[in-house]
Amino acid sequence: MLRVHFTADDIAHVRVAAAPDPLWEIVNSFQALIREENALAFGEWRRIVRPRLGPTDGLLAALLPPRGYFPDFLTPDLGGSLGLESAVDTVLGTPRADLRGDLATLAASPTRPRPLPAEARALAEGTLEALQRLGAALHGYHRRALAAFWPHIRAQVDADRAVRARAVLGGGTDGLLASLRPVLRWQPPVLEADYPVDHELRLDGRGLLLQPSFFCSRRPVTLAVPLPDRTPVLVYPIQHTLGWALMPGATGRDAGLGALLGRTRAAILQDVVTGRTTGELAERIGISGAAVSQHTAVLREAGLLLSVRRSKHVLHTITPAGLVLLDGAPHTPHTPHTPHTPYGPPTPEN
Repeated sequence: MLRVHFTADDIAHVRVAAAPDPLWEIVNSFQALIREENALAFGEWRRIVRPRLGPTDGLLAALLPPRGYFPDFLTPDLGGSLGLESAVDTVLGTPRADLRGDLATLAASPTRPRPLPAEARALAEGTLEALQRLGAALHGYHRRALAAFWPHIRAQVDADRAVRARAVLGGGTDGLLASLRPVLRWQPPVLEADYPVDHELRLDGRGLLLQPSFFCSRRPVTLAVPLPDRTPVLVYPIQHTLGWALMPGATGRDAGLGALLGRTRAAILQDVVTGRTTGELAERIGISGAAVSQHTAVLREAGLLLSVRRSKHVLHTITPAGLVLLDGAPHTPHTPHTPHTPYGPPTPEN
């Protein structure tokens, strides 16, 4: 069980990260790649990515076992800078004492089936050659396994942030923490979650950074030993759009985008930039909820928006592809009108 203990000061200093963290996504995705869990969300991605792996990924395999402890230095505090280049540079700048301590903990982990290989042990000395191999492994894996999917990863994290923003507007920090159910359970002043070990995290006035993660699966993750002078980070899983791994670079999609937008769909796409529910879209645009469902289904299939179900509502948000299309298209005003007959039966939202 994980228990995160809040003080009154901590409640005032809870934040949600502005974007996916490339290092947490590398760590979480690599572990998801070698496990067989959550096939519905990650099965197709595994089938695409596994053949791309090569010998240079062996170092990450040594550092990132499928379960149990992995070195904290692989997911450092990035100080708000979430670019891959600066993130990897931060890892490579880890003090030698921290490298040694984390690798000693990894070597002693009861879940490790065998000793660390030589290339992993060499990192403990912090030599330039060893660090260069680690940097190449992180960049290479990201290029092969994540880069093509990054726009969708970012869009899905943005959709989760829209959900959290609405929770804050409706209920403040209490509403935000309560919105994390069922993965996390807010029982003031403690946030609880199922966890492979008993872990008590006392914030002691430092606040908490909530990091949504695309490849975090089923339960949250946090550092084994948070730094005493840094804001603790709690990484939590987000929802996924089924079939997402087939979306990037889908053959023939771009050719049809120009013909996709009529007045109503253009209005919907413009309105979901800040996130809208189906009911809100129906009211604001002046069409029926069934018509909204049909139009959002078409836009979602084209990769222009995402839909996330929360309780009784479905929240729609725009994707990077949708933003690009809007930026390049003339503004299409829309005047509310009497609901029209949809072009066929409405598509149920999922």
